[in-house]
Amino acid sequence: MRQVVAGFPKDKDRTEMLRLAIAEEPRFRLDAAETRTSDPTFSISMLNRLRAELGAERPLVMILGMDSFLSLAAWRSWTELFALTHFAVGERPGFRLSSQTMPRELADEYGRRAADADAVRSTPGGAIVTFPMTALDISATALREQLARGASARYLLPETVLAYIRAHRLYR
Repeated sequence: MRQVVAGFPKDKDRTEMLRLAIAEEPRFRLDAAETRTSDPTFSISMLNRLRAELGAERPLVMILGMDSFLSLAAWRSWTELFALTHFAVGERPGFRLSSQTMPRELADEYGRRAADADAVRSTPGGAIVTFPMTALDISATALREQLARGASARYLLPETVLAYIRAHRLYR
């Protein structure tokens, strides 16, 4: 019998929950390579690996929320990322991405790279596109706290993921 330890998920749990969440979306593919190393991983390493596997011409898109994108200039080798991928930045309701809200060096890149969605289909990387996000007053932190309290997260996560969380007693 497998021992189940209640608490926070391990990489294998996170990987399985993500697999369950995207199972019915054939356009998504789970890449769990970074969970198989104990070394720190960085976006630049992951994207270089993906480029080596997928080729130099295939368009890649890294999807980020606005908060993460606004911290991009602090990432390792951040300016090199544009040669490897496009960035799709989700805008929260009531907030628009603009160069006035960004660190100067990121604002400069945004000014050069802002594009429409067609750009991500025709080139392998380098564009920054924005898209509106559905107005949901929920965050990953709030969701974990809700699960820890034993409150329902129905309709906020796929039922298969909720069943996995219950079965493995995660977030308690």
